[in-house]
Amino acid sequence: MLVVSRFRVPEAEAEAFRARVTRAHALLAARPGWVEGHVGRNVDDPELWVLQTRWVNVGAYRRALSAYDVKVGAVPLLSSAVDEPSAYELVEPGTDLNVHGTRSLG
Repeated sequence: MLVVSRFRVPEAEAEAFRARVTRAHALLAARPGWVEGHVGRNVDDPELWVLQTRWVNVGAYRRALSAYDVKVGAVPLLSSAVDEPSAYELVEPGTDLNVHGTRSLG
């Protein structure tokens, strides 16, 4: 599963935000089920940032969010993300819908 959290950050707060998002990234990366993650800044709108993470499944992501260190060091940052859906199932070549309506490897 893929999680995309976007943030609107005023230019004057960019350095402080970068430190916070880097810490959140590291805390999430230490959790079981983490696959990969990236921090980015929009090339056309430098006030728009993204934290993208990938997990083995939705359960791993939800368990990561409930870990104490993540609750303290990452969830406050994640709570400041743009208010939009952030969790996506991966729909890649070679996947088919299963009986539950989610994707699985074919």
